[in-house]
Amino acid sequence: MLTTVKVMFNFPNLVFFGTDEFAVTVLETLAEAKVSPTLIITVPDKPQGKYLQLTPPPVKIWAEKNNIPYCQPSSLQTIPYKLQANSYKLFLVASYGKLIPPTIFNWPKFGTLNIHPSLLPKYRGPTPIQSAILDGVTETGVTLMLLDAELDHGSVLQATSYKLQAQNFVEVRDDLACLGAQLFLDTIPLWVTGEIKAIPQDQAQATFTKKIKKKDGEVNLFQGDTLGDKGVALYRKFLAYQDWPGVYFFIERNGKKTRVIITAARIVDNHFVIERVKPEGKKEMSYADFHRGTVRHSVSHK
Repeated sequence: MLTTVKVMFNFPNLVFFGTDEFAVTVLETLAEAKVSPTLIITVPDKPQGKYLQLTPPPVKIWAEKNNIPYCQPSSLQTIPYKLQANSYKLFLVASYGKLIPPTIFNWPKFGTLNIHPSLLPKYRGPTPIQSAILDGVTETGVTLMLLDAELDHGSVLQATSYKLQAQNFVEVRDDLACLGAQLFLDTIPLWVTGEIKAIPQDQAQATFTKKIKKKDGEVNLFQGDTLGDKGVALYRKFLAYQDWPGVYFFIERNGKKTRVIITAARIVDNHFVIERVKPEGKKEMSYADFHRGTVRHSVSHK
């Protein structure tokens, strides 16, 4: 993870909106600089897993661990009075996952800022990190922007770049969250004193990302996906989908399809080389062992 620099500044009362691991890393980085929100807004607990167990979002777990007040509204339309009843001066959003209405984002004196993990206006939307990895770009970044009524559309306070060098999604996510939090720490003293101004995005240059579905992780290794350009694209998919949904293929045994998750892989001379897999219902194993036990599996390997 990227290192951070301590910042000495009397931050205004801060409300933080966030949900997932990206948001947690932002909070951790702020805490290292002795900056913690007065209140955290996150999403309600949701059923997860095979048995649909009610599970709290990562940000709620962090808030409880650090004794920060939080709330989990099912609808943001119900909480403006809670925010207006206190002297909150600044709102910060990082991977919250819900649209915030104007009645909320226009309320604080210093606005509502959003940490977005791309160099806006490129890669707007829900999957900027995965999309950059899939596209094979060598540079992305993080942007601190003013929230407005449109998706990732608001004016930019500051942005900073980040080199992509075959890292997986989790590595890039954590680095960009740390980088975004540091950008916030460095920028806010200038923002609240009026030393910098927000600059509108060039809307003509905007590109957009889409949500990832579980089906997107499926690959067909029996149609040459391991070789050449397809091998490179598959390796990018393996890196981009490291957290979810993963990259997997199906084999058929005794008339039954079995899902096999690729857990470790590398690229060698444009060949996608599988190193470890986890067949459905079994322990992780080397791909060589799996291949030896699967007569019908005809994918070349090294």
